[in-house]
Amino acid sequence: MNILEQKNFIKSIVPFNRVNDFTLDEVCKALDIVYFKEDTLIYQQNKKPQFLYFIIKGVIQELGEDEILSVYVENEYFDPITLIENNIKHNFVAKHESICYALPREIFLHIMYQNEELEGFFFQSISDKLNDNLKNEQNKGLVNFMMAKVSDAYLQKPIIIDENETIYNAALTLKNKKGSSLIIKGSDQYGIVTDTDFREKVILNRINFNAPIKNITTFGLKTISDEEFLFNAQLQMNKFEIKRLIVLDKKEEIIGVLDLIALTSFFASHTYSIILELDNTHTIDELKSASEKFIRVVRVLYAKGVKVRYISKIVSQLNTKLFRKLYEMLCPIELQEKSCLVIMGSEGREEQVLRTDQDNALIIADDCDIDIELIEEFSKSFTQHLIDFGYPKCSGNIMVSNQYWRKTKKEFEHTIFEWINTPNEENHMNLAIFYDAFGVAGDKYLLVDLKEYLFKMATDSTIFHSFFAKPVLNFETPLSMFANFVVDKNKHKNELDIKKGGIFAIVHGVRALSLEHKIKKTNTVERIKELEILNVIDTKFASELIESFTVLLTLRLKFR
Repeated sequence: MNILEQKNFIKSIVPFNRVNDFTLDEVCKALDIVYFKEDTLIYQQNKKPQFLYFIIKGVIQELGEDEILSVYVENEYFDPITLIENNIKHNFVAKHESICYALPREIFLHIMYQNEELEGFFFQSISDKLNDNLKNEQNKGLVNFMMAKVSDAYLQKPIIIDENETIYNAALTLKNKKGSSLIIKGSDQYGIVTDTDFREKVILNRINFNAPIKNITTFGLKTISDEEFLFNAQLQMNKFEIKRLIVLDKKEEIIGVLDLIALTSFFASHTYSIILELDNTHTIDELKSASEKFIRVVRVLYAKGVKVRYISKIVSQLNTKLFRKLYEMLCPIELQEKSCLVIMGSEGREEQVLRTDQDNALIIADDCDIDIELIEEFSKSFTQHLIDFGYPKCSGNIMVSNQYWRKTKKEFEHTIFEWINTPNEENHMNLAIFYDAFGVAGDKYLLVDLKEYLFKMATDSTIFHSFFAKPVLNFETPLSMFANFVVDKNKHKNELDIKKGGIFAIVHGVRALSLEHKIKKTNTVERIKELEILNVIDTKFASELIESFTVLLTLRLKFR
């Protein structure tokens, strides 16, 4: 980039869009361009930071002890607070190959303290920063829509057949390929046949199924480059009153079909286009490619002001589809009929937004006679592929690759019995994790039966339920006697642990009450509503709990 392009790039990023040209020149003169290979450690915990990085290309992850804390992408920067405090609290790693501008710390601090706008932004209150960032995300979302390319949307794979193929064989091909349109190769041009054409042109007109497909083909296709803006694709569809555009690459070769559903989905929230992509994946690489777009859904929905608990439900639905697809791709057919893949923890409760470590298990039918080595091979492969997709390995080893979480139904019953009747911290933690379990794929009745067994074993004994609820008291509420926040004074100096100080107390408190009253829901908000229906808690308290929980999830998403 030349100096003008550098200035435009920096000026497009909040809060640097507020500084004058003189300050921008000073910033740009001090910039250096750096390249990071995949998995490069950029910031190392407890070291001294040297640069503020502006991401030109790539993805950077901020990593905690056992989870991904934040993700930074193009046109974002990291990490000003680290530079101000002169202490790196977490590791920052390049998830993919990345190119960044590096601004030396001393230059950044000099410019910040000389500029009231910048200083005010980085030292403003949390509530002000939330509002400021939300406006920025909304504006960024609008810009992203306007700048999005055709290649960013979901494109149906082209299904190309010859014009002399019979209508019957063409319909069979469309069915087997699970498509909604066929591209017909003529002698000198291409045409298109849609699923609607088979109904309205063939069935209603009683055309012979052995007639050539060219008889119902619409020739004279409208095409668009994969590098064209999506906004222009929408204009073309409106202008020509069509629902599909054929997408060409630089070599003028057909690479896909953009339909109206995928287009409108992209401008809505991207969710439907990713669901379509997941549904149409046939290989591990395609599945991985689709999973990498989940973070975009989070950003767009958050920018639109959607509550985090609803975002987490959508992300959980996407994750569930991904886990099910991976299970079906890797798991032998005979094992799929004799097992149930379950997810647990925040994912099982549908409360996960950014990817945390894996929490999953495999319940195997008692009459399963599949070779143990084959089951173990599948389990290890499943765990490893999820790691490759960006789902970190569980620090507690709560994964299908661990034999403790891969058992027959009868063995799980013995384990549940032990969890309940041998009260200790580890057993109650495992019981809590399993109570949040949600069936993803396979024979889900295996999990249903185990949940019923759990309710049967967890009797009305007040002693058991008291012990189970006790972990709520493990972490003190971070408020002083004068209602001020009590922040960490050691490793995470001046920081507040929202998860330990607020979220955990609500989640586990609600979980303990739900288990006592044999509630089958796994989501915390849905459990609260069930407790309200059962008159365990009153309407006002239920409403306050839900709102408090939502606020805490929002803060954790934005600032963790």
